[in-house]
Amino acid sequence: MRAIVMEQAGGPEVLAVKEVADPAIESHEILVETAAVGVNFIELYQRSGVYTVPLPFTPGTEAAGTVVAVGEGVLGIEPGDRVVTVAARGSYADRFVAAASDVARVPDGIDLETAAALALQGCTAHYLANSVARAEAGDTVLLHAGAGGVGLLLTQLLAARGIRVLTTASTDEKRRLSLEAGAAESMAYEGFADRVRELTGGEGVAVAYDGVGKDTFDDSLKSLRVRGELVLFGGSSGPVPPFDLQRLNAGGSLSVTRPGLPHFMRTPEEREGRYRDLFTAVGSGALRVSIGGRFPLAEAADAHRALASRGTTGKLILIP
Repeated sequence: MRAIVMEQAGGPEVLAVKEVADPAIESHEILVETAAVGVNFIELYQRSGVYTVPLPFTPGTEAAGTVVAVGEGVLGIEPGDRVVTVAARGSYADRFVAAASDVARVPDGIDLETAAALALQGCTAHYLANSVARAEAGDTVLLHAGAGGVGLLLTQLLAARGIRVLTTASTDEKRRLSLEAGAAESMAYEGFADRVRELTGGEGVAVAYDGVGKDTFDDSLKSLRVRGELVLFGGSSGPVPPFDLQRLNAGGSLSVTRPGLPHFMRTPEEREGRYRDLFTAVGSGALRVSIGGRFPLAEAADAHRALASRGTTGKLILIP
């Protein structure tokens, strides 16, 4: 089979297509014929050496496809089943391996490209909307990068609950996409804290969802109402420096949390519940999944360049 293999850390050019043997599976694992692969920032960090990985290395944890073999200890999953996962091993390949406990079945009516594009960002948006902060119908929240993959999905999930969503985005086109997803207003990053105060009558927002990090953190705090919550779920601009916790008291008894998806998918029931809600919403038309670009597997380097440019919207996927 073909796989993307990096022999060393570096630029996108280190991602090379190679012929390799099908990966072996253990008793609790399954082998899946890849239909589509989600491209994520963590793979850029692994490729560049920001995160150390064992070499040679095939990136990829998010993918959807059709089961072709199961380990002897696997129950309830059979060859021919359509599955999706955010915990694959080496999904930048024609076939990938995953633990049976880490996959979800893709229901009829949902195509595998959509499933791959939805998995990681959809589950992230779902736990952010439902399990981290306490925004309620009628509240106003702030969401950075409103036209990104998570941003577009999270906006839809929040707006469907009657929550007013204010977003930031870097261009007019991205702000238009954010508004189409249900944002009440989408603004530029410059001066966003002042604009949030204007739009909330000086009160501030109940929750600020911040996946940008260093460049937005201070003004995200300034955008919160009394007893507001800042959910820091990423750092695309860099990590947030240490700060004085007394600022939270001075700002109005604020709260800051730094959640991560694995901690909100710890049990089969939790994982299956998130996928079930997402697939139901997609199937009914209540949730739209935006695929921002499709790249052949052999052009994984170009997908990395596109993602790194931060000029994309929605989800980028690889197609074997």
